[in-house]
Order: sequence, then structure tokens, then C-alpha cells
Amino acid sequence: MIKALILHANGTNRDHDVAKALTLAGAAPEIVHLNALRERKNAFADYQMLVVPGGFSYGDSLGAGNLIALDLRTYFAEEVRSFVDSGKPVIGICNGFQALVKAGVLPDTTLDVNQKATLTFNERQHFECRWVTLKAQSSNCAWIKAGDELIACPVAHGEGRFQLANAAELDQLYADEQVALTYTHPDGATANGEYPLNPNGSIGDIAGVCNKAGNVLGLMPHPENHILPYQHPRWTRGESGQSGLTLFENGVKYAEQFL
Repeated sequence: MIKALILHANGTNRDHDVAKALTLAGAAPEIVHLNALRERKNAFADYQMLVVPGGFSYGDSLGAGNLIALDLRTYFAEEVRSFVDSGKPVIGICNGFQALVKAGVLPDTTLDVNQKATLTFNERQHFECRWVTLKAQSSNCAWIKAGDELIACPVAHGEGRFQLANAAELDQLYADEQVALTYTHPDGATANGEYPLNPNGSIGDIAGVCNKAGNVLGLMPHPENHILPYQHPRWTRGESGQSGLTLFENGVKYAEQFL
């Protein structure tokens, strides 16, 4: 059984949610505080999967995900780079996605602050908490597969708008199979920036991106909050399906090669 390292910083609050998702997917998750990693009580290399969960790490002081990104880029730069370069699966969800981008792990693992992408304030300048529909786009991402059904899950963020320093980079992201997930209509039709289907105004309706190798995924929505049928918002009306559990099952299956 693979071991998944779930990072915890003060303020993180979705770590137990993603641990439940990984348990259902067949993994053995461990929630580890960053201080324990600094003190070498735990080691990145002991795990086959790395998860940076959602929540408000460090209270989002100095910006969403900025301080945990600083941790990753300074205290743990060597470990993070080694983990990514090994091909082991990494996922950052919401605050975790913000951290991976601002640490320079996504879209390209440079561990440099001068990134070509960022996650900034929602276009409508307010917090968004609503259910959205996601469609898999990349054929190169370890966390998704061609033919996966649409994912219905919630978003809960104020700084989730994916933007590029140069809009022309969007075509390159598609060419490199780095656009992993997009916001869509409930039937899978393109959102074309329509609100609230695209809740934050992200360029190209991007909900998640991966690195070129495909083992690192970052996304703003919370698939870990739709892993059981009764979590569907219309469960009491007899509707279900489009669970986020498949995404975690794909990640766990991929990680088994590193046992």
C-alpha cells in the first residue's frame, strides 16, 4: 500500500478531507506538520505521493499560499525537486495549488519566484463557494485518464483566477498537455468564461494544470469533498455521480510503481 504525505501548516483545514479520499482510493495517508519535516522526524523520500491540501495555511498572511510556498522553496527545495524529478505523483488542491504555483513547482518546476503564471483575486472580487463541473483535458496527466467522467465538486476560494504573464503561453500549455482540467457546463460543454460556470475568471476556463511530465497536478476545486454519493448537492432528489474519487484512484494507481 502506498504512503501519501499530506503536508500540514497552521491554518490548513482540508487535510483530513483529502486523507479520507486517499483512504477510500486505497492509500495510507499520513498528515505531517511542516515542523516535523524541518526537524527531520519525517522524510519526503519515505513516501510515494505528496499532497499539499486546501485550507488557509498560515491564515493566508501575505497572500494565499505565499508562506507555505516560501517553506517549499527554501526549507524543502531539495526534497521537493527530488520528489518531482523522481516522477512520484504530487497534488496541490486550492491553497495547495496556490502554494505550488507560487513556489515555482507549477507550471514548470523551477523553484523560482519569477513564474509565468499565478493565481490571483477572483474576477468578481469576492469569495466563491459553489459547485462546479470539471472536464479532463490532458492525456499526459497521471491523475486523470481519457474517458473519465466529468467531476462535480465545490470551489471555496477568493484567489483562484489562473493568469499568465503572457496570454500567448496558453497555447503552449495546451500543446504541452499541461491544461489538465477546465470548468464546463454540467453537460461538459465549454464554459467560454461564463460566470458562474467559471467561478473566478481563469484564462481559458482553467481549473487545474499539470507539469510537463504529468506527475504534478494543481487545481482550485475540491474533488476530495465529493467522494461519497450523499455529498452530491442533489442527493436528496435522487441524483448522484461525477464523484471526485476517480481522480484520487488514478493517482494512487500511478504511485504503486514507486513501492
